[in-house]
Amino acid sequence: MPFPFETAPAPSAVPITFATKTTWDAIAKELPEQARQFASANDFTAKPGKCLTLPAPDGQIAQVLFGLEDESSGSRDLFRAGALPGLLPPGVYRFANAPHDTRLATLAFALGSYRFGRYRKADKPEVRLVPPEGIDVADIARMAEAAALARDLINTPSNDMGPEQLADAVKALAERYGADFGCITGDELVQQNFPLIHAVGMASTRAPRLIDMSWGDASHPKVTLVGKGVCFDTGGLDLKPSSGMLVMKKDMGGAANVLALAQMVMDAKLKVRLRVLIPAVENAVAGNAFRPLDIFKSRKGPTVEIGNTDAEGRLVLADALALADEEKPDILIDLGTLTGAARVALGPDLPPFYTHDETLAESIAIHAKRENDPLWRMPLWLPYDSWLDSKVADINNAPSGGFAGSITCALFLQRFVTDAKSWLHVDIYGWTPSAKPARPEGGECQAARAIYKLLSERYG
Repeated sequence: MPFPFETAPAPSAVPITFATKTTWDAIAKELPEQARQFASANDFTAKPGKCLTLPAPDGQIAQVLFGLEDESSGSRDLFRAGALPGLLPPGVYRFANAPHDTRLATLAFALGSYRFGRYRKADKPEVRLVPPEGIDVADIARMAEAAALARDLINTPSNDMGPEQLADAVKALAERYGADFGCITGDELVQQNFPLIHAVGMASTRAPRLIDMSWGDASHPKVTLVGKGVCFDTGGLDLKPSSGMLVMKKDMGGAANVLALAQMVMDAKLKVRLRVLIPAVENAVAGNAFRPLDIFKSRKGPTVEIGNTDAEGRLVLADALALADEEKPDILIDLGTLTGAARVALGPDLPPFYTHDETLAESIAIHAKRENDPLWRMPLWLPYDSWLDSKVADINNAPSGGFAGSITCALFLQRFVTDAKSWLHVDIYGWTPSAKPARPEGGECQAARAIYKLLSERYG
């Protein structure tokens, strides 16, 4: 994605003045009489999101007015400026005054410039921004580029984004940053003891695989990222309704966001030994598909009874987490588009996270708020752990009943993490259902920026 930043100073850049209902009267008084009358004739009252271009006497744009929420408003959108790239005519602009958070507004401008143009020409006006002084433009560009990667991967339909294509994307990233790349494919998964990944993906004509990328100095703290890479989820034999499959190309959103996070870490050259594991599968329907009440032995050892074939994400993550856990990493993080229960509880914009590490929980909450990358802690409530019991196996992947689905999923995954010093699980949605400033409809980068900032604080 080309960055919307003007690298050289642009003296002729059009100023963007941010106004709220509280500050508008004072700002209006400073405008030339003709501009003030033009704003009045257009009924500009600094309503949040309202944009007005003021003409110069020669017909050019003299200034842009843009409405924000009042400072005291409890519903301020710190990404409001992300709407500007879609509202402004082509040109070079600058912030004439400070929005609520200048750094986040600059990031929002970059995120709002994203367009998915793989299959048709994206109508993208050439709108560029002279970055405000004091802003780390390189870091903002790093986060924006990584978010674009996640969005592109998720937005690509499954016919062009199967397990093989996802592996190709990881390989390309590895080559860019000099990382090591490996991939275990098809029946090799059984031979190398990844039975759950193989079981979920074996019905597809596109072979399942475990993608493995490593980067950094082996003496540095070990940070391992695991991302759910279900490239399309039919639900398996517990088939989803057609409406439930409409956005299932996004079921590899955990993998996409893990790759975005990995790109940020490598680009920033954080002092970590990074490992990325992505179980990439397609949960298909065929005569050899895994069935309800089938039992498989996991890589970790416990046997798993299949209570529901549509709870496949936790199965592939279980084998990948078990492998990651064997290295005893300093921090083990998994991301996945896992449960509808998380969406019922918190909606599409607020992913829950789970951890027993109180210091990590406090830190991730701080960075989530600071980066406007919202996350909400949920409990690993041990009394629900017994709901995973099976009468014929060590564990069931999907308890009967509809209660606490996101919690029981986290408890299931916790069974496969025993040796990592710290573990963080995030149940993301990976999709923006309706467009918001800086967040176009479609695939979304969630949790990655907050975690990147946490890792930067620890290992920068």
